[in-house]
Amino acid sequence: MTLQTKLMLVLFASSALILSPVDPAEAQSSGVPASNGTAASSPSTKAEKKAQRKLARKEARAKNTAELKRLEDNGYRPQVNDPNYPQNLQNAEKKAKQGAQ
Repeated sequence: MTLQTKLMLVLFASSALILSPVDPAEAQSSGVPASNGTAASSPSTKAEKKAQRKLARKEARAKNTAELKRLEDNGYRPQVNDPNYPQNLQNAEKKAKQGAQ
């Protein structure tokens, strides 16, 4: 196969993918059809979407901070340059699980 033939084949394949009728968002869907619900379930304006993303970031940050605090309370010290880093973290996780039970 010559170089020119390979280039034509790549060009043809890429154009077929670009022009295909399949929507990329549909390819990643769970198979459940999208509902035409209320605006409360899916924000419609840019400001609402931004506020929803901001709230999600705050919730994730709070969750991560709480988990780090729980581990620090059980002996994990992230500031220390420790060669036993993974073991110390695992020990703190074990203590936290025992304390939660």
